[in-house]
Amino acid sequence: MKSMTGFGRGEATVDGLKFRVEITSVNRKQTDIVINLPRPLSQLDTKVREKVNAAVARGRVNVFIACESASDGANVLKVDEALVRQYHEAMKSLSATFGTEFVLQASDLLRAPGVMSISEAEVSPEAAWTGIELALATALDELVVARSKEGEHLRKDMLARLETVKSEVASVREHAPEVVVHYRTNLQRRLEEAGIPVDLSDERIVREIGLFADRCDISEELTRLEHHFTQFSEFLEGSEPTGRAMDFLSQELNRELNTIGSKANNAKIAQHIVNCKSELEKIREQVQNVE
Repeated sequence: MKSMTGFGRGEATVDGLKFRVEITSVNRKQTDIVINLPRPLSQLDTKVREKVNAAVARGRVNVFIACESASDGANVLKVDEALVRQYHEAMKSLSATFGTEFVLQASDLLRAPGVMSISEAEVSPEAAWTGIELALATALDELVVARSKEGEHLRKDMLARLETVKSEVASVREHAPEVVVHYRTNLQRRLEEAGIPVDLSDERIVREIGLFADRCDISEELTRLEHHFTQFSEFLEGSEPTGRAMDFLSQELNRELNTIGSKANNAKIAQHIVNCKSELEKIREQVQNVE
């Protein structure tokens, strides 16, 4: 089991160029991959996306890729001398036109657009892919490891809570037979208090108790819950992405518990159902982070 939250970083140096890849991921219902590539390498977006899709099944994934020279101080300050001359000629022209001397200061050149720029490492997409692929592989490996570690924490937490829910349901199963007995006792008491002769073998009373027993029978719901528990445990122990399936199964568990709570007119059972739903809600919150 993997979480959808994680971080991975990778670096690779090829032909004097250093490539750096950083990947972050958070939970999201669907797969959403955002890739940030240097503009000259934008055509590699599809290749990067294919690699990420192969490693990640679900979540929002942000991929940042940088390329720079591996040599210290390789970034070079470039000065556009031709543009400086144009600025200088413009100042002379303005001075002659208005009869006032316009002096071009160094500070003016620093602020002038396009005069100075920092050269970046230049590489073709084909040549860059080798380095990016290596760095990306390392980053994805780290991401998968991080998501797996977080997923293990989620698994242990949900497994413990699932055991609590199963224990509460076991108590519900124990109290289930008491419901009809309690109803029969209350019915007999109410009839006696009303001054009506009581004959528990009376067909009408037997029919009434039978109808109530049918309405409050929760055996089917308990059987389905046991099946859901088994399936949920298999998901917890599996290695395939099961977040969506677990989310659906959590809803089914909640539905069965609601049905039991409404059918079984019993205070003890109601309390166990409340405890179950409290733990199940925490499980559902954790499931939102599962890949």
